[in-house]
Amino acid sequence: MKNYDYLVVGAGLFGAVFSNEAHKAGKKCLVIDKRNHIGGNVYCENVEGINVHKYGAHIFHTSNKEIWDYVNSFTEFNRYTNSPVANYKGELYNLPFNMNTFYQLWKVTTPEEAKKKIDEQVSRLGITNPQNLEEQALSLVGEDIYHKLIKEYTEKQWGRPARELPAFIIKRLPLRFTFDNNYFDDKYQGIPVGGYNVLVEKMLANADVRLGVDFFEQRNELCALADKVVYTGMIDQYFDYRFGKLEYRSLRFEHQHLPIANYQGNAVVNYTDKETPFTRIIEHKHFEFGTQPSTVITKEYPEEWTDKQEPYYPINDSKNDDLYKKYRELSLNESNVIFGGRLAEYKYYDMHHVIAHALKKARVELDSAK
Repeated sequence: MKNYDYLVVGAGLFGAVFSNEAHKAGKKCLVIDKRNHIGGNVYCENVEGINVHKYGAHIFHTSNKEIWDYVNSFTEFNRYTNSPVANYKGELYNLPFNMNTFYQLWKVTTPEEAKKKIDEQVSRLGITNPQNLEEQALSLVGEDIYHKLIKEYTEKQWGRPARELPAFIIKRLPLRFTFDNNYFDDKYQGIPVGGYNVLVEKMLANADVRLGVDFFEQRNELCALADKVVYTGMIDQYFDYRFGKLEYRSLRFEHQHLPIANYQGNAVVNYTDKETPFTRIIEHKHFEFGTQPSTVITKEYPEEWTDKQEPYYPINDSKNDDLYKKYRELSLNESNVIFGGRLAEYKYYDMHHVIAHALKKARVELDSAK
């Protein structure tokens, strides 16, 4: 008889949710992670009372009441509302594009004036069949918004000219004709009080957790410990890159602890000009309305992904999606392995999506195991 029902590879949100559901069903899990901490990319490091989002800003939002109730069953969430600001060469604009943005751009004060301005710019360009991201964005919002708030920021994110990026990356650009700076339309939004570590620790409270363990260095020994594997890592790596490597964009974070109480007055400020090498600055204390005498800021630098970096954003173009389909076909033959999460499914998921998918897969698996 094996020691565990499930070996969960990855102590991020997907693995933590699955482990928690398995425990409720009377199953025993061993959760491993190659990093020296739990939480995956939602991990927070406490710096003088400030919960620093070590792998970029994570703001929980959902319209799914079941998911909201689920995360709140572990810990309380605060009332943080994501209202980022864009800095274009020293000019400040509210995001998402709303009446505040339009006033800052054109000094218009009514929705009618703003719509007229955008419609004039869009019609003047006459783009009817957008062939790339640039044409797609211009056809939706016109020249002023595109050139100040989209073009250079997007090119920094992807490391490619906007004219070389596919149009589908920007399917739509929400325009709000109200004075509303709330970035998300979702009904529920917030940050766990005390940071995400509190949430993940409670999810993993009943599992055996081993950190600093590389699944691929001890694959046979680890798999021998459990009846089934829940795998949340890169799907192409699981299959030894049989068909080649999937591509990602990565990020480099530059953290600074500063002896001032307030650096930028907002949790998120995007830098939308090409001269600034980073895409945004995060000031972490504002996620939890901190009043500490010091502050921590993080500059985010998008980079091409290599084996030595963390993979963050799947490049879901046709070439990579076709390659993923080959790996997915292989995964369907792995009867004792459950693949889940952003890397295993090669898809950009927000946190609520990860939790929803983990709950669904756990329930299907655990119902069949009864």
